[in-house]
Amino acid sequence: MRQDDGIRYVSSSLKLPDFATHSDCRSQSIVSSLGLPGKLNVKFNFDFFQHSINFISKFGNQPFFRRLKNDRGFRVNRFLKNQPLFCSASLSLVDSEPGQGTGKSNRGSEFGGSSVHNSGDDIGVVTQPKNVGRSRGAEEERVLISEVLVRNKDGEELESKELLSEAVNALKVSRANSALTVKEVQEDVRRIIASGYFMSCMPVAVDTRDGIQLIFQVEPNQEFRGLVCEGANVLPMKFIEDSFRDGYGKVVNIKRLDEVISSINNWYMDRGLFGMVSGAEILSGGIVKLQVSEAEVNNISLHFRDKTGEPTVGKTRPETILRQLTTKKGQVYSMIQGKRDVDTVLAMGIMDDVSIIPQPAGDGTKVDLTMNLVERKSGGGISGGGGISSGITSGPLAGLIGSIAIYHKNLFGRNQKLNLSLERGQIDSIFRLNYTDPWIEGDDKRTSRTFTVQNSRTPGTLVHGNQPNASSLTIRRIMSGIDFSRPIRPKWNGTVGLLFQRAGAQDDKGNPIIRDFFGSPLTASGNAFDDMLLAKLETVYTSSIDQGSSMFVFNMDQGIPVSPGWLAFNRISARARHGFVVGPACFHLCLSGGHFSGKFPPYEAFPIGGTNSVRGYEEGAVGSGRSYVVGCGEMSFPLIGAVEGVIFADYGTDLGSGSTVPGDPAGARNKPGSGYGYGLGIRVGSPLGPLRLEYAFNDQRIGRFHFGIGLRN
Repeated sequence: MRQDDGIRYVSSSLKLPDFATHSDCRSQSIVSSLGLPGKLNVKFNFDFFQHSINFISKFGNQPFFRRLKNDRGFRVNRFLKNQPLFCSASLSLVDSEPGQGTGKSNRGSEFGGSSVHNSGDDIGVVTQPKNVGRSRGAEEERVLISEVLVRNKDGEELESKELLSEAVNALKVSRANSALTVKEVQEDVRRIIASGYFMSCMPVAVDTRDGIQLIFQVEPNQEFRGLVCEGANVLPMKFIEDSFRDGYGKVVNIKRLDEVISSINNWYMDRGLFGMVSGAEILSGGIVKLQVSEAEVNNISLHFRDKTGEPTVGKTRPETILRQLTTKKGQVYSMIQGKRDVDTVLAMGIMDDVSIIPQPAGDGTKVDLTMNLVERKSGGGISGGGGISSGITSGPLAGLIGSIAIYHKNLFGRNQKLNLSLERGQIDSIFRLNYTDPWIEGDDKRTSRTFTVQNSRTPGTLVHGNQPNASSLTIRRIMSGIDFSRPIRPKWNGTVGLLFQRAGAQDDKGNPIIRDFFGSPLTASGNAFDDMLLAKLETVYTSSIDQGSSMFVFNMDQGIPVSPGWLAFNRISARARHGFVVGPACFHLCLSGGHFSGKFPPYEAFPIGGTNSVRGYEEGAVGSGRSYVVGCGEMSFPLIGAVEGVIFADYGTDLGSGSTVPGDPAGARNKPGSGYGYGLGIRVGSPLGPLRLEYAFNDQRIGRFHFGIGLRN
């Protein structure tokens, strides 16, 4: 019997094709005659795409991320459908004995045939014999098959019953006592290969005395014995090992390998990383080799543009912007990290628009980043606004204040900020000068520095209200200090500082006073002013800005007696808020508290009651103590558009510490020391924050309206 050497394709490696779309590999098998005497052999040859993958250069301006999105469903079986890894490239029939049948001795070509070879750029090149018309007609001719068998490549039974079952189950049309065409046999060959367990399949037709016997000679893939992964610098090796762990010692399944490759690609995609599996091979000895391609950042360049997109000269120093970026040269580029960098640069407050465009660099395995920046026309300006003071509870314009500020947000092109502001109300008056360097040069911890000078006059009614004849009492403070702040860890920020303060009480004519109408002292030192040097510590945790966010703030101030007359006391305070969503409703739980130790000024006592404390009471009407605790529960729900409804309940207490405040100002004014309130209200979203209008009853069944801006502190 004559052998057809070179027709069957046997390979020990599998390589993934490029993303580029190729023409389908179509079988053009042609049979010149099916009525041959003797043994009939039908053999298939399989070709395989092998292309190098330049995985950056083909993706456009934002190549890899878009391509990943488009190819998220990238699967090996996708290629089996559209670009078959194993294409039936040729089919030939041979006589069982030379000189029989047609009497022609040329193999394959003598009976007619065609082949499709897919290699490199010559995709879909078809070669056909002269009798192609006759062959196409014969291809549709049916042959009665008496028996269908699955054997190994040597014609022997498969040792593995599991593999035999997989091959038999893959056969859909090839059955005993059935009439088949060459095309139907080809489809079953494809199905066996598509099962993923076999690297080659050759159908052989043998004419026996009982009829034509169809044998599918298969060659299983190797057993998985090891893994080699190259090029994966950020991909955790444990992730790969866990993906392959269940397959050790088993025959490699191409479909399972495809799932692993997809999971690796999804790992990169979920993190926005420019990375993918660019090649896979099954080496001799059952070693699976994965080639991973990761696009490292080659260079980062800044381009300043005007609002029309034309290049312009920027005022901001490049190093001021570059140090804000967490994306660095040599890192695997991440779209998510790039978005955070864009948000960070926008948060500097000196840019109108920021975008990052990745482009291929070098051989296409690296990426260049171009950051386009549109600066604001002017870093400085004048602004005005208004607000509400919580210390004023009576009068025609109770609590309303106006403000004006002169500012510059980009001094010396370093994003340093200078702000000079004035706030003026019915009684309130605040003059403030701030200079902030948001990132000290040479520091790698993102430490900021702020200098502050302030002269303020605020109402003293929170602690020392109810003066006779409606006379007012104000607290004047002159302060100067410096703060250093920096991120401690994700979502945590810390601040330390040093503050000098001179503070004292004044009457409505601006004259210093040391006692109120009830004879209570207004200063701790007994002088017209208290001097103190405070060391400050603050820690802030913020989970997010969403409704279901959590927040925690801890403050501690320590008075340092650098002079005999200066105050020495310790103040700690904390407040926390936690939100969670249940259906359309959002719930907020708030808790705050604090404590003084040492000799402290009475005007610094903790006031309880009011819009941001216990609603239903006037500001400070529940009490003022050395210690305090205030709790609140709220439920908000949507009404119409940006309008929300809210139901709330508050409770506050001075923990019996009101009498320990110097002069007991709360006791002199018959404040209860504890109380609760409950009510409902509406909130409207605005650029300034939620506008709150609420009505509450206190435990004395007295109702009161409250108006506020922003979330309750």
